[in-house]
Amino acid sequence: MQLNVTDYLIFDEESGTYVENPEQVVRDDVEKHHWLNVFRAVLKDWRLYLMLVPMLLVFLLWRYLPMYELLGCFKVSDDVKSVAEQSYSGFSYFRQLLVGTGSLTTEFWRAFRNTFLLSFYGLCFGFPMPIIIALFFNEIRSNIARSVYQVVTYLPKFMSTVVMTSLVMMLVKQGSLTSEMGVLSQFLVNLGLITEETARAGLMNNPTFFRAIYQISGIWESAGYDSIVFFAAIIAISPTSYEAAQIDGAGKLAQMKYVVLPSILSTIVIMLITRIGSLLNVGYEKVLLLYNPNTYVTADVVSTFANRYGITGTMKGIASAAEMMNNVIGMLLVIGANTIARKASDVSLY
Repeated sequence: MQLNVTDYLIFDEESGTYVENPEQVVRDDVEKHHWLNVFRAVLKDWRLYLMLVPMLLVFLLWRYLPMYELLGCFKVSDDVKSVAEQSYSGFSYFRQLLVGTGSLTTEFWRAFRNTFLLSFYGLCFGFPMPIIIALFFNEIRSNIARSVYQVVTYLPKFMSTVVMTSLVMMLVKQGSLTSEMGVLSQFLVNLGLITEETARAGLMNNPTFFRAIYQISGIWESAGYDSIVFFAAIIAISPTSYEAAQIDGAGKLAQMKYVVLPSILSTIVIMLITRIGSLLNVGYEKVLLLYNPNTYVTADVVSTFANRYGITGTMKGIASAAEMMNNVIGMLLVIGANTIARKASDVSLY
């Protein structure tokens, strides 16, 4: 590439000579003192940057440093030696999980299938619920009534997982504090949806009902809290959009369809991408508290599989390899969902 003098200098008609471009002088000065300006900005707002330190420490200690232990996927497990001292084993653990012939491979694929199904059902039934709740909140004209309804729907999110699962067990399991059978079990028996023998045996001991109980309890727990993001996007819509729709004769449902939903579409897409990214990251604490050996066939997920063989067992390499594959697939899902969203709607996470 050939450079000309006019690329850096401009002609001054008064002096009849070439002089340096003033804009270029400013740009050079900014580049020359870039780090000095950064230091001054940090020093000016040092209190805000100081507040970032705890968050950075949390990410460092609980997100980045544990990545070193991922090397255990490729090394021979040894409880005595550290990861650095263990001998290299290659992809033996991955081959054992993916193409092995023993019960371990069967259990892993069962856990992977359950993980995908639980997350997929949660995406299909759980993701639209916060949007629907936010739409209903927007139609409540009384601020006091809306505040009460919002608090009621938010409360389950602030209960610990142990308390929430204990309530679920009391509602569907024999031995409830309120009746011989769980209240919900007795209600289902009265409706004729289940038999009395099934209810007395405990719905949590029946693998057929585990996924439904898990999804319904998950919606009850988090749908209200997750609606905050969508409700915030809805109240940011300009009132003139509603007025224009009303002038055109649009009713409430038409306003939801042609005004509200298109206005919050970008928020929905972003939240959907993040939800797809965590498609295989099932909340294993809840599964761990709800499942039992009788329901492994539909309840066991990759995280509980890794917990059973890694923490409570002695096969830490197998557990690490299982979690590694789970996370890699999740990352690929994020990239794929973001690419599709960017091409389909010009809205993407990055």
